[in-house]
Amino acid sequence: MAGKSVDFVAVAKEAGLASLVALGLTFVMVGTQTVDRPGGLVLEFRWPWVIGSVVAVFFGRAIFAIWRETRTIKVISAEDGRAAADRASARVQTFAKFAGPLLIGFAFILPMLPFSNRYIVDIATLVLTYVMLGWGLNIVVGLAGLLDLGYVAFYAVGAYSYALLAIHFDFSFWLALPLAGILAAFAGILLGFPVLRLRGDYLAIVTLGFGEMIRIILLNWYEFTRGPDGLSGIPRPSFFGLPFKRRVPEGTESFSTFFNLDYSSMHRIIFLYYLILLLALVTNYFTLRVRKLPVGRAWEALREDEIACRSLGINPTNTKLTAFAIGAMFGGFAGSFFATRQGFISPESFTFVESAVILAIVVLGGMGSQIGVVIASVLLIGGTELFRELAEFRMLAFGALMVAIMVWRPRGLLAHREPTVRLHPKGARPEPVE
Repeated sequence: MAGKSVDFVAVAKEAGLASLVALGLTFVMVGTQTVDRPGGLVLEFRWPWVIGSVVAVFFGRAIFAIWRETRTIKVISAEDGRAAADRASARVQTFAKFAGPLLIGFAFILPMLPFSNRYIVDIATLVLTYVMLGWGLNIVVGLAGLLDLGYVAFYAVGAYSYALLAIHFDFSFWLALPLAGILAAFAGILLGFPVLRLRGDYLAIVTLGFGEMIRIILLNWYEFTRGPDGLSGIPRPSFFGLPFKRRVPEGTESFSTFFNLDYSSMHRIIFLYYLILLLALVTNYFTLRVRKLPVGRAWEALREDEIACRSLGINPTNTKLTAFAIGAMFGGFAGSFFATRQGFISPESFTFVESAVILAIVVLGGMGSQIGVVIASVLLIGGTELFRELAEFRMLAFGALMVAIMVWRPRGLLAHREPTVRLHPKGARPEPVE
């Protein structure tokens, strides 16, 4: 096997076919552009961009084909590479147990660092929101093994629950937050009942349909949700009753006047950052604790083999419903935070793309890995901001990055998973039975 050579003719044919497909796609998607001229819109052709895209695809596909052939030839080295990557991910997860407090400390002091500004705090808040959503979905997908493509529905239920309670009933954020989580949990149970007997692709299709049903209901129920107009004027959270406002009614105090500070809009931005940080830490702590309880072990048993799970006396119905309900609850908490942070929500904020991004974070980080979700959120959400200068090619770079990582690490960045419970201490062997 080691002496076998690469068939460069076949590689050239494969690369040429890929470049022809790229030519057909880029001719319309990249090669044409509408430009506003004094006489109206004019269609311009960008041939250098098309040629550059085709050439890049040709050489990229050729390099990938050569790498693939080399990998099939050197099977032993490829297996060694995967084993080395697994060992590296195990070291990262072990290191995270000690570095976790340092990272949390860094997160707490981030807004006070010299280089910190509003843009950095806003990006960190957005990343933490997706970290919380990823940890919530990780309960359903990573621990229970239930492929959910409609997680954004619970995100939307939480957002609209808080917005409607705050606007129509004058509920404060702290009172509406648990109610939004409870309503989202009920939505998770409502989804769980029809899919108790479904697995794999069939489960994914049903959850996808559930997410679209919620979005369509929000879009068409105009009297209740204002439909495509959305809900605006959503109240902001206060700091123990102190609003973050420049002017307040007579006889009341704001955050800045109470602490004798000059008014700054950064006060509210930093407060929202710390709020989502605490919510994310609570989600992480709850997940780490619950996976060691019987219900958490039942989730992992269900993920490995449902038939064996039944033979052990575990009720798959209750196990699935608890996974859907608890995962949906954290999605509802994140949705209520999203509503109060934005001050405006509409059905366009809860499309299937959001579910796909959250699921990509869970899968890319390594299903069941908490630290993997954090790393994937930083790469996918924070990394996307690095490509903002690419304008319309921003999402193209985002997709290419995902493809590259999944080719390199098909099971996720941190696929190694330590057992939740060990029958014997690590490194020890049971004594032989005589």
